Amino acid sequence: MVISIDMQVKIVLFSFLGGLLTGVLFDLYRVLRGFNTIKIIIIIEDILFWILCSIVVFIFLLYTNYAFITPYVYLCLSLGILFYIRVISKIFLKVQYSMIKYISKTFRVLFKHIMYPFRILFYSKYKK
Repeated sequence: MVISIDMQVKIVLFSFLGGLLTGVLFDLYRVLRGFNTIKIIIIIEDILFWILCSIVVFIFLLYTNYAFITPYVYLCLSLGILFYIRVISKIFLKVQYSMIKYISKTFRVLFKHIMYPFRILFYSKYKK
């Protein structure tokens, strides 16, 4: 089957973007997993992550380029992942960690402000 040039360009472009998407999902997974657990649980988490990631990328390719799976699609996916990890990953991880730090600080401050009236209430009750 002969594919037009514009369709081939779209296939390559969306395959590269699928690689970038895989890199983003990998960084999100890396931050969420974050702590050491039992080895078997890590193996199960990794398998489930890659199954989810392959489903997401396949659906992405299905909607963008009718899921043409050819060798250069795999090559472009690999190049997209490599580009993401080499260039974008450090910046994305810094942004993620700063967002987590800001959100956790916000929740901590809100929790302290919400609990303050209860502390006063219980402190005055037990002080008598």
